[in-house]
Amino acid sequence: MNLKRNKALLLFLIPGLILYSTFFIIPTINAVIYSFTDWDGLSPDFNIVGFDNYINILTNDSIFLKAMGNNLKFMLFVLIFQTGFSLLFALFLIKNTKTNVFLRALYFFPTILSSVSVAFIWSFVYDPNIGILNTILGYLNLEFLQQSWLGNQNIAIYSVAVTQVWFHTGQMLVIFVAGLQAIPEDLYEVANIEGASRWQRFRYVTWPMIAPSATIVMAYTTIQSFKAFDLIFAMTRGGPNYSTEILATLIYTTAFRSFEFGYASAESVLFMIIIAIITVLQFRMLRASKVQE
Repeated sequence: MNLKRNKALLLFLIPGLILYSTFFIIPTINAVIYSFTDWDGLSPDFNIVGFDNYINILTNDSIFLKAMGNNLKFMLFVLIFQTGFSLLFALFLIKNTKTNVFLRALYFFPTILSSVSVAFIWSFVYDPNIGILNTILGYLNLEFLQQSWLGNQNIAIYSVAVTQVWFHTGQMLVIFVAGLQAIPEDLYEVANIEGASRWQRFRYVTWPMIAPSATIVMAYTTIQSFKAFDLIFAMTRGGPNYSTEILATLIYTTAFRSFEFGYASAESVLFMIIIAIITVLQFRMLRASKVQE
């Protein structure tokens, strides 16, 4: 009876497995195969080039290396500030009062907007002539700070990163609130009896208990940062002079503008490997930190 029931339950996995295979497993396998070719995405024929694409990317492709550097800058900025702000807001909004619930919903609101909408909103904010940011700086007599926020090669990637932080902080806030509310009050009562300061309560009670939530937030934020194609493409299209080009936008340009699908496939494979390595390192660092606690 149990065997028949288990077989019946396995049938429910088939639709999900088919979709997962169709839209992830098969395309991933094809990408790996095409990464060893010079396929242009249109011709029925192509040549096997072995590891030439990978060698060229890692040794001769300065744009790929610059895009990877931009991606790391973008990821680190977003990871630090988005995680920090979301945790800070969660600590203040942990109680389920009407005001706190309203503020949580307000902070979460940007998350439900489309990336393109957010890109257009912040492009207007950053506009050097009529943008709100430069206008406010002018009213505050801080004209020396006014500039083209998306046109300056030195700060453009950070300007876009600020938009990403604004876009998703509310989403991470919800995860931290759930983690904080799951902490037993008894632990704080014991800490108070022992005379622990506010920082000590956070250091030795709050942080270890929300480590699983922090792991989710950091891993998800990292993946989001590497996949911020639509936001960056809508705001800067990788410019100026590749200063906001990230791996996702570079792969799109290589495949659909230069029609070098084989080369773009190799970039995609390296892209997946980079994300996997960074995510694994994050998990190990958080696990080590938890063990030390």
